[in-house]
Amino acid sequence: MDKHYIGYARVSSVQQNDDRQIIALTEYGVPKSRIYSDHQSGKDFERENYKRMLKRLKKGDILVIKSIDRLGRSYKDVIKQWQYITQEIGADIVVLDMGGLLDTTLHKDLIGTLISDIVLQLLSYVAENERLNIRQRQAEGIAAAKVRGVKFGKPKYFYSENYIHIYKKYRQKEITKAEAKQLIGCGESTFYRILREAEEISGKQYIKQD
Repeated sequence: MDKHYIGYARVSSVQQNDDRQIIALTEYGVPKSRIYSDHQSGKDFERENYKRMLKRLKKGDILVIKSIDRLGRSYKDVIKQWQYITQEIGADIVVLDMGGLLDTTLHKDLIGTLISDIVLQLLSYVAENERLNIRQRQAEGIAAAKVRGVKFGKPKYFYSENYIHIYKKYRQKEITKAEAKQLIGCGESTFYRILREAEEISGKQYIKQD
């Protein structure tokens, strides 16, 4: 039975670069034509190239990934996918960053399999737990910033001198609402938000919508 090396790489967004993963896979011996890469979150396995990779993966093949979290972020889902690949498909998996601890081509005996399973579950749990901790720290940081008065979201339009000038011309009835919106380049709801913000700064009452 011919064995083929197949690689999988993943980054979380289109802005990120997967070059380091691709280099590591090719240095291990995976042909570039057999490397699949997704620029997508690892929250689930509904990824186009991951599914294409699974269809190509056959019994006896060796799937190579740089780290366990490149498969996915969910502890339970990673375990499930690992079992599907190694047991149902009958392929092996090599995780490069683990230096042989997660390499199902080695130690095919019961003890070796048991150690690999323990390491896999531990690493998957740690990866997911770290992700949850990061989200919690981000939420706590945002909450603390709001207490200090830091405002989030789009900047207020009244900081633009051009908008203030248009606002004044509209208030003095030198231009119509339609002309003001056209000059600003905004829609109805944004136009009234600009007016309210300008009114706040000037200390006047809000202008009510027509």
